[in-house]
Amino acid sequence: MMKKLIILPLLILLGNVLFAQILHPVTWTAVSKKLSDKTYEIRLTANMQKGWHIYSQTTPEGGPVPTNISFIKNPLLLIKGKVKEVGKLEQHNEPLFGVDVKQFSDKVDFIQVVNLKANVKTSVNMSVEYMLCNDKQCLPPATKKFIVALQ
Repeated sequence: MMKKLIILPLLILLGNVLFAQILHPVTWTAVSKKLSDKTYEIRLTANMQKGWHIYSQTTPEGGPVPTNISFIKNPLLLIKGKVKEVGKLEQHNEPLFGVDVKQFSDKVDFIQVVNLKANVKTSVNMSVEYMLCNDKQCLPPATKKFIVALQ
C-alpha cells in the first residue's frame, strides 16, 4: 500500500512534466544591436522544436493566426518601417484552413529597426502573438511579452 502511495504522485509529476514539454514547442529570445549612434536593431527569434511551425505575419485571413508583433508606445523611440521576417518561408495550400499558408519551421527572426529621439538609455517593450502547429495539432494562439534594453 505504501509503495502505491509513493508511485502515484511520481507518475502524476512525470505526466505533468511531459505534458508541459508538449505545450511549449518554441523558445523565444529578444536582443538589441546598436547599428549607429541612435539606431538599433531589435531581433526577436523563435526556435521551434522539430516538426512544429509558426505562421508568417502575412498569412492570409481565414487561415491560422498570423504572427503579430506589437510595440508599446515609447515617446523616446521611432519605429522604422515594418517588422522583417528572416528565415526559410514555406508556402503551401492547407486543406484544414482552405488557404495558402505561409509558415516557418525550425527558426525565424523578426527584425525591427528603431531610432532613439535623443541619446538616452531606454527599452523597447513589445509583445508577440503567435500560433504553432505540427502535422497533428495546432496549439491555441499565445502571447509573449519582452522588454529589450537599448544601451
